[in-house]
This record gives sequence, structure tokens and C-alpha cells, in this order.
Amino acid sequence: MTDREKLAELLFGNIDKTPEYYESLYPQRELKEGARVTRFAPSPTGFLHFGNLFTCLVSYRTAKSTDGVFFVRVEDTDQKRKVEGAIEVMLKGLSLYGIVPDEGVVAEGEEKGDYAPYYQSARKEIYQSYAKRLVTEGLAYPCFMTEEELENVRASQENESVKGIWGSYAKYRDIDFEEAKRRIENGEQWTLRLRSPGTPEGKCFFDDMIKGKIEMPENMQDVVLLKSDGIPTYHFAHAIDDHLMRTTHVVRGDEWIASAPIHLQLFKVLGFKAPKYAHVAPIMKEENGGKRKLSKRKDPEMAVTYYDEQGFPRETVIEYMMTLANSNFEDWRRTNESEPVEKFPFNLKKMSVSGALFDMVKLTDVSKNVISKMPAEKVFRLSYGWAKEYCPKLAELYEQDTDRATAILNIDRENKKPRKDIAKWSDIPDYISYMYGESFTPCYELTGNATPALAVKVLEKYIDTVNLDDDKDAWFARIKELCPQVGCTPNVKEYKATPEAFEGHVGDVSTIIRVALTGRTNTPDLYSITALLGEETVKQRLGSALRHYKEEI
Repeated sequence: MTDREKLAELLFGNIDKTPEYYESLYPQRELKEGARVTRFAPSPTGFLHFGNLFTCLVSYRTAKSTDGVFFVRVEDTDQKRKVEGAIEVMLKGLSLYGIVPDEGVVAEGEEKGDYAPYYQSARKEIYQSYAKRLVTEGLAYPCFMTEEELENVRASQENESVKGIWGSYAKYRDIDFEEAKRRIENGEQWTLRLRSPGTPEGKCFFDDMIKGKIEMPENMQDVVLLKSDGIPTYHFAHAIDDHLMRTTHVVRGDEWIASAPIHLQLFKVLGFKAPKYAHVAPIMKEENGGKRKLSKRKDPEMAVTYYDEQGFPRETVIEYMMTLANSNFEDWRRTNESEPVEKFPFNLKKMSVSGALFDMVKLTDVSKNVISKMPAEKVFRLSYGWAKEYCPKLAELYEQDTDRATAILNIDRENKKPRKDIAKWSDIPDYISYMYGESFTPCYELTGNATPALAVKVLEKYIDTVNLDDDKDAWFARIKELCPQVGCTPNVKEYKATPEAFEGHVGDVSTIIRVALTGRTNTPDLYSITALLGEETVKQRLGSALRHYKEEI
């Protein structure tokens, strides 16, 4: 037995399984050619925010657009920072936005798939098996440097271009078996470090799926692979996991580019084929003429919970994220209006290199468009669910008569050019307020040629002729018939030709009635509103408006 083999046995005498065992236990996946395997690998130390939801969607669409596999792995090696319930909240957040893993951790403590365990805390022996092999090959060594020694190194490297343990700073890089044995028997703590093959002249090259070809200095640091408690660092664990879980594409934030030389070197020394990397630029926001990263501290929209609280449908958020993810998505949507978003041919190479710009106005426009295409029953169902949690007063209005509430939401909806008044469910209480006595606030301000004097004449005539049994044509015919009686013309073109001959036109007459019934000059179809208000409410509101205008003149 060589000294390296003896050292490996000394350090990992409890490990009896070889890397070959795990290679056979987790074989290559049987997928069609070109299928991509991606993952979301959260740590249970925080909660889902818009940035990692966006990155996760990109990872998910990368897999799904190639008939591949998307899985969730929990990187929970740092148990001290674990937040109870964080993974459950993250998974529910992903599910809300249509991201459901094919395998991996599918609920807190629940896994499915042939590449389990998907919790890193349960894979300690796997990591140590590969660590043992690296020691045998002379590619890793035990380091006995104390915290004080490490601090001294950090202090002495202020002017060094390369920080960390490397070269002459790597005090135990060439430790022999006897010294290592003596120190371990003396109870000294050790970490396992990579014996980096990197050189000052060496370069690291990789072809990023988003940013293109990247060249960086190769890694020279003897990075820690296993901490003193035998738990792996993120660098070491993720390399082994991505290999054994047969990950083909790693989608992650571009803050990880700096670590790419370490990761690629680890794949190489471990004898693995490296996955393709796709580094996603952060979501940006315009501010004071410049741009900055979307901030958890400054921007409420960074929290995924914000969209639920405001009542943005999940379809809206997904559509909007796709506009951020691929520059050609909007063109595709214009020519594929009714196709599900899953049909879009997502492409990593169409992503922004410098970072997509978050735009609340754009999100609102996207949402108005999405909601306008929903059938009334769906709008009712989703907004009612939202209201029960966030707006009890709206829920109470709905519950008076759910069929009537659905009919209100259906006004000007299911037609070729539906209105786009609602951007989020929190808009609905104001949008429908005039349809309920409890929330109706009269407002008698008029526009155009509609004056209080004309309003008095119109309302005195209309209050006696309005008939809720009329169909729409008969209802509008009554309004037209009323026009000459109050000095107006039923023909807008005629008014434009000789405005001095009339007090107004049919549009002004309709405005007066609209304002009386709704308190607004712009609403959906007035006939439908009138029918749903009911005769008693219509007569009462017309009478109140008439009294107001009489007092005004």
C-alpha cells in the first residue's frame, strides 16, 4: 500500500464504497438526444424572491423545451443557517407559477426519483468516497492550519492578486503520511483541501450558453473540499451531485462566474464531464437615469409574495418573466395569441447578456392583456380566491349573488375586443364599486357638451322612459329618440358638421346617463350595467342625479 493509499485510509477508514459503486448506482439517464437535465438547488436559509424565481423558470423552461428533466436538490449542508419551513414555502411558490419538478425534493422531507437522496445532508458518504479517491491520487490533502494561521495568511495577502491558500501559503500541501498520522492522533482538526494543478499562467475557457465564450485565469487555490466536520463545501458537493444526477445544464446567477474556474477544475480532477453553464444576469431597474439591480431591501416587487398580495394572476407573472427571458417572446405571442406559454420555443441564447429591465408598467400591460382574455367564470374564481385572503369586503360583495358578480365581470369581456381595465385583482373593488350600493360613490362631474342644464332635461325625460325589459337595440333606440326632445342630435356626424345647431349629440346624452348611474364618464357597456343594476336602483340613482343638477343650476 502506497503512502497516499495509507493516508486515504487513515482519513476515510469508514468509507468502504468506491466512486465506481456510485457511478453504477446512478447511471446515465435514458433520454432522447438533445434532452437537457437542469435543476433548482436552493438552500433552506431564505425564501423565494423574484430573482431566483426568474432563474428557476429559465432552468425549468430549458429542460421542458427539450423534453428533458427538471429536478430540485436541497443544498442543506449548512445546518446552522437552516430556516424551518423554507423549502416548503419555496416549492409552493414554484408550483404557484407552474414550476413543478419532475423529480427530487417535491415537498418538505418528501423525495421522488432514481437519483436520491436529493438532500445534500444525506449524501455525506458519497462525497467522502470521492474525497478518498482524490487523496489516493495525490489530488487532495489534509490541512491542519489553525484559524490564527489562516488569518495571518489573509493579512499578508493584501497586495496579492490571488488570495487564499496556494503555492507557498499551502503549508500542508506536501505533508507526508507519518506527520499527518501524528497530528490526527494528537487530536488536531483538519480540513481536506484540493491540491490544485493550476498555475499562474494557466487559463480557464468555457462557452457560456448566455454570455458566449469566457476566458479567465485558472484556479490556483487549494480550496477546501471537506470542512473539519467532514461536511463538504458547496464547490465540492455540487460538482459531485451534478455529475451523479446527470445534470447537463446549470442555470445560475452570473455572480457565480467568479467561481467557474474552481468548479471546472473540480470536474476535471474528479474525472467528470462538466455541464454546460448558463449565467443569468440580474434583473435591473431604472433609477435616476441609470440602472441598478432589483433589490430585496428597496423594491417590494422583489418579493414573490408581492404579486400574490396585489392579485397578479400567475399566468401574468409567467408571461412577463418570459418577456424578460427571451427577446423574441413578444413577437411569438402576437402571432400565437391563444397558444399556451409552454409551446414557446425557449432558447438560452436569446437571453439578455447584461440583464433584463424590470418594468412595472410593462407588467401591468401584460397582465391587462392576460386578464382580458380570461372567461368571466375564471376571473370570478381567481379574484374570489384572492379576495377571501386579501380583501374580505370584495368577497362579501361577491357572496351576495355569485351569478350576478360573474355577470358583472363579464360585461364587455368575451368578445373580439375585450376591455382591458383590470391589471390585477386588487383593481376590482374600485372597478365594480358602482355596481353595489355599499360601495357606490356618486360623482356628478360631466364632460364634453354635457352641462348640468342639459343633464336636467335628459334625466327628466329618461327617468320616465327607461325600460329594463328592452333588449340592447331597443334600449339604444330610446336614447336616440330622446335626443331631439332635449335639443341634441342622434347623429354625431351631423353635430360635427353644424355644432351650433345642437346642444350636443347622442354621446353627450349617454354620458349624462352614465354619470348618473355610475359616477363615471368611462365604463364598460352601459346597457349591461343598467340591466344588472335593476330598475329600483336605476330609478333611484337617476332621481338623485336629477336633484343634484337642479340644485346646481
